[in-house]
Formats: sequence, structure tokens, C-alpha cells
Amino acid sequence: MRFIITVLLIGSSCFGFSQTEDLSNVLRFDEYLGFVKKFHPIVKQAELVIDESQAKLMKSRGAFDPKVEVDYDRKKFKNTEYFDRLNGTFKIPSWFGVELKATFEENTGDFLNPQAFVPEDGLYSAGIAVPLAQGLLINNRMASLKQAKLFREQAKADRDIYVNNILFEASLVYFKWLQAYTELKLFENILVNAEQRFRGVQKGVEVGENAEIDETEARIAVNNRKLGLEQSKVKLMKTALELSNFLWLENNMPVELQPDIIPDVNTEPIVVATFNVNQLRDDEVVLDEHPKMMSLGYKLEGLEVDTRLKANRLLPRIDVEYNFLSQTPEVARTFNTAEYKGGVNLSFPLFLRKERGDLKLARLKMQDTEFEMDATRVNLQNKINALKQELESYVAQNEITSQMVSDYERMLQAEERKFQLGESSLFLVNSRESKLIDGQLKAIEIQNKFFSTKAKLFNSLAVNPDL
Repeated sequence: MRFIITVLLIGSSCFGFSQTEDLSNVLRFDEYLGFVKKFHPIVKQAELVIDESQAKLMKSRGAFDPKVEVDYDRKKFKNTEYFDRLNGTFKIPSWFGVELKATFEENTGDFLNPQAFVPEDGLYSAGIAVPLAQGLLINNRMASLKQAKLFREQAKADRDIYVNNILFEASLVYFKWLQAYTELKLFENILVNAEQRFRGVQKGVEVGENAEIDETEARIAVNNRKLGLEQSKVKLMKTALELSNFLWLENNMPVELQPDIIPDVNTEPIVVATFNVNQLRDDEVVLDEHPKMMSLGYKLEGLEVDTRLKANRLLPRIDVEYNFLSQTPEVARTFNTAEYKGGVNLSFPLFLRKERGDLKLARLKMQDTEFEMDATRVNLQNKINALKQELESYVAQNEITSQMVSDYERMLQAEERKFQLGESSLFLVNSRESKLIDGQLKAIEIQNKFFSTKAKLFNSLAVNPDL
């Protein structure tokens, strides 16, 4: 009886390598994405967009802050006091372009303008300035504040897109790392099988039960498996270094993945739970709630505010101001209509070419954004539908490759039994084994594409998961 029979009885059992690893050195997919989301610099950079929007909002609100102005002017020459003028103003801007104002004026000197003469204790006034046309319903202050609020909401949507993109890129690298590790374990196991077969053939040659050419063929198979193993080691090393680009700790400290850290080979349930893929596939997607569409929506609202502001500038500028005057402000009845200072300012460009040009440009920007929203909506819908169908295809492909690998294993086992009975050759056994290896590599590749497609669906919906 041939010595190789004992070796061949091991058969394809070696290919079903154990997936039970020491959990202490396993980097789970959700843990990995948690590190990326919490510590990666790009994610922190995305948070700066929110901080920037808050700063712009605070800046725009500053236009409504009360303001104190003091104007002091004095001239003295050759012992002559030409004038000594003090003018203090307190202004309170309001939402609708109306401005409340209180002033104190005190002027002395030998060469004062007659209109600057005021009582010895100074002159007080309290009044209001109102734009009757341009600037009443909308003005620069109002527009800036509205746009800053919209920019803040737009920044939140953009932040979700940035974070989703970095998680998507990190996911693809993890899946490549997982694929390289799975291929490495496959080649390690098939090398063990090939070496055992080679030793069995060697013993068969020594006792004359095998031809020397069988030993040569077995050695070729061993070297071929060794070559595949070395290539898989290089691939694993490269993907591990690529994965390290996404691993950071606090204080912006990069982390290098240690050689003993391995991926979770049973990661599919975790991927499904992390991406929430099943729900994303089953639920009808509401595109209006998509972060990209929301971002464009806020951008369009901001352009609408700018368009209303430009349209308002087509109106004439009519500013009316009225101030009550009093030299005894502590007595309320001294503020009356008999003593006042008021005025009207009117201005209106004759051709309005600048204003009409600005309004046309603003409307063109709105149209451009509307076109972008329409195109984005269609692209997103088609992309999501295509990815859903692609996922369904990969589910079927996984089942097909699983059946193929099972059939290849049966064919290899049958060829081994025929070889044991002397009805086959080592060449045919190695050929069956190579087919099985190709089938398993194909299954690993399809699993990687399956995970990558889930990540693409996750990315197309711009989901920002809690990790």
C-alpha cells in the first residue's frame, strides 16, 4: 500500500483552515472605525467646519450689537480757543433696519459754526432713523445673519459627508487587509498539505512505489505554494501599512499596526450592523434628507436671501431721521415735538445698471444651484439603485462560489481515492487541488467585493454612524 495514502487522507480538510483566533489580538471592524472617527485628523478637520460656521454666525450677530461713539475735536492757537466740540452717541440697531439713537452734544469756542451753538450744559437728543424703501425689509445686517445661520446648518451636513468619506476609505482598506490575511491563511494551509504530500511521495520513491518524476512534480507543487505564500505575506504587509494611515490616538499621534494584530475573519455580521446595510437596502431612501441634498438646499436658501437683498437695492434709498431735543433729559416732558432735529435723505441711480446686473448674477447662481440639485438627486437615486442591485448580485455570487468550492473539494477527494487505487496520477491530484485553490481565492475576492459594495452603499447615503 502506498505511503502517500496516509497523506492524501488529510485531503481537503486542510483547506478549511480554522478561523478561531486569539481574540486579544483581533482588531474588529467596528472598533477600528471607532478609532478612525474619534482620532483621525481629517475627522477633526471636519469638525473645524462647524467651529468656522459658529464663528461666522457670531460675527454676523455683532452687526446688531449696541454701539457707543464719541467724537471729540478741539483747536487752540495763540491763546485763542477756536472750538472745543464733544459729541457722544449711543446706537441700538434693530432687525428691520430701524436704528434707535441717543446723543449728547457740548460745544464751546470763539469760532464755532452757528449751527453748533448749544446750551452751556450741553444738548441731549433721542430719536430714530428709518429707511422707508431700500433697507427696511432686508438689509446687509439681516442678510448676513440669515446666511450665517444657513451656513451653520450647511456645515453640519458637510461635516457628515466628510466624516462618511473618511470612514468609507478606511473601510475599503480594512477589507483589503482582511482579504490579504485570509489569502495568507489559505496559502499557509495548502503549503502544509503540499509538504506532507511531498514527504509521502519521497518515501514512496525510496521503497520503489513511486516514480522519481512524481517526487519532482510534488516538489514543484510545494515551491509553487511557497511562492504564493510569500506573495500573500507581501500583500498583507502592504495592506497593514496602508491600514496604519487611518489609526491615530489622542494628541494626533499616529499608530503603527503591530504584526501580531489580525482582522476579524467573521466580520460580516459586524459590517452589516455597523453600516446598517439591511435597513438601507430595504427602506425607501428619502433623498431630501440626504446630507448632500440638505447641503445644497441650505446653499440655495442662502442664495435666495442674497437675491432678495439684491432685488431690494432696486428701490430708492429714502432714509428718514427724527430726534427729540432737550437740555434737561431728566424731565421726560421736555422731549416734545416743538424742539426737534430731523431730515430726509433720498438717492436713486437713474439707470440701475449695477443693481440690475447684481440681481441677474444672483438669480443665475440660484439657477445653477437648482440645476446642481436636480442632477445630484438623479445621480444619487441611480447610484443607490445600482448598488442595491449589485449587492443582490453578490449575494447570488457568494452562493455560487460556495457551491463551486464544495464541488471542487468533492472532485479532489474523488481524485485522491482514484490515486489511492492506482487509477489516477499525482498530476491530476495537483490539478484538482489547484482548481480548488483558484475557487477559494475567487470566493475570497467576491467576499471583498461584497463588503466593498456595502461600503459604497453606505458612502452613497452619506450615513454618519454612532461608533
